[in-house]
Amino acid sequence: MRLLLVGLLLAVGLMGQESAPKMVKYYMGFLKKGPAWGAGTKEEGAEIQKQHLAHLGKMHQMGKLVVAGPFGDNGEIRGILVFRGKDSLEEMKKLAEEDPAVKAGRMVVELHPWYVQDGVLP
Repeated sequence: MRLLLVGLLLAVGLMGQESAPKMVKYYMGFLKKGPAWGAGTKEEGAEIQKQHLAHLGKMHQMGKLVVAGPFGDNGEIRGILVFRGKDSLEEMKKLAEEDPAVKAGRMVVELHPWYVQDGVLP
């Protein structure tokens, strides 16, 4: 009986491995309030926001950025970035830190490797 139970557990474990989805790497980024959050005039803030959005568009056109968007709760974490995982974490962090809002200190970026089932994201 014990041998049968061990055999069944092994078979179930192997079946699970065969059907396990292929996972692909992305980078999940969090844009957080930086040390200069809210500093400067309203006009300066509007200009930095315009440049920030242009930078996001540039990263998307380069094929690096999959999706980005703000959170609506006015918390410490302002938004997310999802990058393709084809480049190194260091390369993607460098690209994300070229954001004018990050350079101005209004935001800081935090990146983490993130694994998603193949085919779920473009």
